[in-house]
Amino acid sequence: MRRWSKLLLASAIGGLWLFLPDAAVYGDQPAVPSFVEDIVPLLTRLGCNQGSCHGKGEGRNGFRLSLRGYAPEWDIDRLTRESRGRRLDLALPQNSLLLLKPTGAIPHGGGTLIETGSREYNLLLDWIRAGAPGPLADEPHVTRIELSPGDKIMHPGDKQQLVVRAQYTDGHWRDVTWLTKFAVNDAGVLEVSPDGLVHALREGETAVRAQFRGQVAISIFTVPFHRSLDPARLTAHNNFIDERVMAKLAALHIPPSDLCGDSAFLRRASLDTIGTLPTPDEIRAFTADKSPDKRARLIDRLLERSEFVDYWTLQWADLLQNRKERDHDVRGSKGVRAMHEWLREQVQANRPWDELVRDLLTASGSAADRPEIGFYLVNVGEEREAEKSQIVASVAQAFLGTRIGCAKCHNHPLERYTQDDYYHFAAFFCSLKMDRGTEVRKSASSLSMQKLPPGQKLGTTQPRTGQFLAPQPFDGTGCTIAAGEDPRIKLAAWITDPKNELFSGAMVNRLWSHFLGTGLVEPVDDLRSSNPPSNPELWRAMNREFVDHHFDLKYMIRLILNSRTYQLGSATVEGNETDTRFYSHYLARRLGAEVLADAICQATALPEPYAGYPVGIRAIELPDPSVESYFLTQFGRPLRVTPCPCERGGEVTITQLLELQNGDRLLQKINSGDGRLGLLLKNQKDDRPLATELFLSTLCREPTDAEWSAVQVALKDGPRDEVFHDLLWALLNSKEFVFNH
Repeated sequence: MRRWSKLLLASAIGGLWLFLPDAAVYGDQPAVPSFVEDIVPLLTRLGCNQGSCHGKGEGRNGFRLSLRGYAPEWDIDRLTRESRGRRLDLALPQNSLLLLKPTGAIPHGGGTLIETGSREYNLLLDWIRAGAPGPLADEPHVTRIELSPGDKIMHPGDKQQLVVRAQYTDGHWRDVTWLTKFAVNDAGVLEVSPDGLVHALREGETAVRAQFRGQVAISIFTVPFHRSLDPARLTAHNNFIDERVMAKLAALHIPPSDLCGDSAFLRRASLDTIGTLPTPDEIRAFTADKSPDKRARLIDRLLERSEFVDYWTLQWADLLQNRKERDHDVRGSKGVRAMHEWLREQVQANRPWDELVRDLLTASGSAADRPEIGFYLVNVGEEREAEKSQIVASVAQAFLGTRIGCAKCHNHPLERYTQDDYYHFAAFFCSLKMDRGTEVRKSASSLSMQKLPPGQKLGTTQPRTGQFLAPQPFDGTGCTIAAGEDPRIKLAAWITDPKNELFSGAMVNRLWSHFLGTGLVEPVDDLRSSNPPSNPELWRAMNREFVDHHFDLKYMIRLILNSRTYQLGSATVEGNETDTRFYSHYLARRLGAEVLADAICQATALPEPYAGYPVGIRAIELPDPSVESYFLTQFGRPLRVTPCPCERGGEVTITQLLELQNGDRLLQKINSGDGRLGLLLKNQKDDRPLATELFLSTLCREPTDAEWSAVQVALKDGPRDEVFHDLLWALLNSKEFVFNH
């Protein structure tokens, strides 16, 4: 027999006492849906609280929900009380806007999302009938979810149903498949239905992501190509990198390319390692060397070059955002140069990465004595409270490869990190005290830790909940900080702990991306469980190697350069033409702004002047990214506003092409009588050696027979000087020069 209860309801027309039936009752137990564990996940799965709908900052059509349900206490208020409760009709639940709009009974901007009488419809209906109860303080919550099946091999056309189970704080498990939001990382390989049915579309590999109540789980689906492989192409290994890369290629049936030639390897390794072209003499010596270990010996020499120090100082200056302050000039060029020199000293000494990071994170004192505090100066900016500045996001992104900045306002959309996690992490910086000096004494800027008044606890306030949050790492482990102790010391210890795979992985991924053209995880600084590496076995092995060798950067660079994987040709073979993720061939890419500028100067033997710096300084040596240079700006020099490598543009644009083809600077270098070509025209009367010298200076190889024949034909039809000017122009504008391959 149906039980009745008395519910006090606020109707749209005022206070009205109504007697309504409880939610649907089956036996003695009423089935009352949970707002947090049932209704919010359903709204998430249907897309109602996504950024493209009611979850965006201003909401949609007057109705706003918290993004992906991160604040259920807000959502219940907006559903039941906002606009005088018009969205729910507790007297006639089936007439609630929450049901009429998604079923299409009345116009709805989001279209028809559910059918009347469906499981989703009945869940919402039962919740409204139960009086639309809100979050319960003592309600069990999800601790983790499991997605099954796990990693799986499929073939085009195959289908697989996914099942998601959630474990709660009270220990019970629940099937939540129908309330889970599914997504696929590469929609070209697989598609997944809202109910979790996976359909393999074509060959490749990707992850399917399941999200429920802030928890994330993934399964990797491999769809091999249908082709036979020559085993001999997969068995040649130089080190463990090749073993794991070739194993992945074998699993996908993707053939690797052949090894690149000696001149291509010399050019590639030089540009990637020291940001500098090899000279014609270096090319001749290397190609003439017949010893089997000449590539390994070349790598050792490159790692000891002064240009290595210059080039990797540039890389770390980008990562650590060494620039003038964003909004004013208190930290001028002097501070930028001082930090650049500090970084150069670290690279010169091959300082272990964990030691360098600990020094930087715990730095205090004046900018004159501790130039590394510049990392804090540019990230804290004018803000007096760390949680309002960029320091939290920059530390996480630079040293953990984690984009946590979105959790400042709401829970992370693709990972388990919550808004609480962000403010726990921000609490490590809450006692920072910045003294920025004056316009007259710019070097007087300093950084220290502010002493707290007796009895005041270290921490910060979560703006949404008002809860006081103490310092705590992302993994949720406790952190005890003694009175007067700098909390950053504990933070630095946790970040650089050898067990912290985010720390080792962030640098491994950056190095791998630098040399191979794409990271094991992409984007490079977006490490999360829902964004798995393209080769998990290689990922784990590289992380172990980095930790086991005490975070030695040179060791890792040497390891990558010596691998057969790095030394594969950029030319594709049948079967790997479309591969951009599994390293079956070297990915050709445009030279970076500074490297290209220096390559042009070296090829023409004429330096580029930079205001405020001595003549002859190379672009890779410039400490300040604000140095005026139209060329560097056009070719993607980063402003260093964030640690994101995406700041460094690698695209090809029409303005770049125009600059190379018609830029005054380049034409002056080509036509100058004091440059390489001008001196060769004066001193070299034989055309073949002159042409060879130009090819070696630009493309790092001698001309082919066909290329030399074309030069000879041109020499018959035009003046010698004009022909060779045109030849140098053509070489500098060729893809073979502008790209590393």
